[in-house]
Amino acid sequence: MAFPRTSGILLHPTSLPGRYGIGDLGAQAYRFVDFLIETQQTLWQILPLGPTGHGNSPYMCYSALAGNPLLINLENLQSQGLLTAEELTLTAPFSAVAVDYDAVGTFKLGALRKAAARFKKAADPSIEAEYKQFIKESSDWLEDYALFMAIKQINDNKPWSQWDADLAHRQTEAMNRVRLELSDEILFHEFMQFQFWRQWLELKNYANDNGIQIVGDMPIYVAHDSADVWARPENFSLDQETLEPALMAGVPPDFFSVTGQLWGNPTYNWEAIEANGFDWWLQRLRALLRQVDLIRIDHFRGFEAFWAVEAGQETAINGRWIEAPGEAFFEKVSAELGELPFLAEDLGLIDEKVEALRDKFDFPGMKILLFAFGGGPNNPYLPFNVSSNFAIYTGTHDNNTTVGWFDHQATELEKYNLATYVGPFSAENVHWTVIRLALGSVANQAVVPLQDLMGLGSDARMNTPGVGEGNWEWRYSEAMITSQMKRGLKQLTEVYGRARDRPDEETAS
Repeated sequence: MAFPRTSGILLHPTSLPGRYGIGDLGAQAYRFVDFLIETQQTLWQILPLGPTGHGNSPYMCYSALAGNPLLINLENLQSQGLLTAEELTLTAPFSAVAVDYDAVGTFKLGALRKAAARFKKAADPSIEAEYKQFIKESSDWLEDYALFMAIKQINDNKPWSQWDADLAHRQTEAMNRVRLELSDEILFHEFMQFQFWRQWLELKNYANDNGIQIVGDMPIYVAHDSADVWARPENFSLDQETLEPALMAGVPPDFFSVTGQLWGNPTYNWEAIEANGFDWWLQRLRALLRQVDLIRIDHFRGFEAFWAVEAGQETAINGRWIEAPGEAFFEKVSAELGELPFLAEDLGLIDEKVEALRDKFDFPGMKILLFAFGGGPNNPYLPFNVSSNFAIYTGTHDNNTTVGWFDHQATELEKYNLATYVGPFSAENVHWTVIRLALGSVANQAVVPLQDLMGLGSDARMNTPGVGEGNWEWRYSEAMITSQMKRGLKQLTEVYGRARDRPDEETAS
């Protein structure tokens, strides 16, 4: 799918300001959209919005289709009469600069339980009608998700493969029994999903009505401990006795890691998925396309061939490549859903077959400027080597910030090559130098993490791959978006022809 020349900002909603320790879908989210409008941006790129599990990673969620309840705005529930002002009063303030997920979860889920109880007892009739419509429209995934989360609750949050065998294997009698026993807990999770989707779609509509598109993120794999794997085990490579992954996903050893990366997700049983007409994938994509306008496909190369590691291995060294039916898959998706608004995350070990799959369907690839200055003029990430059908980034959620990279990671060669490429620049403004390169490139889409726009260092990094703690926590305060920053971004966006309200040639002349 061809895309116009645009630009935007990468920011996950958890990083938004707010009183309750984590960004949410309330007033600050609308103010961020207003900031995008004011600076002539078109894109708001986010990370996956699912309910996170251990480690708080949005790439390891309990569902590929559900939303994260911690993003629900509580003031909105107060306006519905489901919470009182006293219940939203904090005994001590949350951190304004980092998310404490345990503390936030305790407070917000406690408030959400109160709201769900009131909703069950006396819901506003019009909102109750919306709720019933949502339950009906979402039944193909919501029933399994709500039941999955309810059973986890009574199993001390253990992975589903460690539940009693009759529940782990979804035996009919056991399933009917727990549906009755856990009806209140099931309603609680259905209520939270209703409120999440209600708030998210209102925010998305506000963004869309003002010319802002949401770029979502779809991890190719799902977590083993998820409603998706529990409900559809035939789609995944599982050991039929232990129910643990028989083949685990990852990537082989490369320049960045001599042992590769072992993610632990079960790989797909593509033969079974294809035999069923890719129905689970179509269900997943339909739900995601309600949630966002464009989809970044994480680890795109896995649709051509994926690295599979047998159970029991501690590293990704002893894996093997297995072909995936990527061409048949995307042809089926195109036939069912029409033109595909996908971006391909084609970083890492990419070969000609992966590029051919990407180009056959005209998916834009990705280029990262922080990778551009470690070699010579053939470096594919240098702006003059980037063609128009790409999305170019200063960095992503997995990279250091530009300032952090320059101060702590960039080699002397990289600093020299950057200075040679752009001419003299001030180290204090290196972030603007790299932003200018991104916006000035021929790539159709240019995306800048908000941390880079703010010129923040390594402390503002969102994720450090391979590090188990301290990720996904960064937040900003509203005062950090300055008038000078807005003027600078708007000016560069207009200068390089990426503004939403571009004058035509006749007007400009």
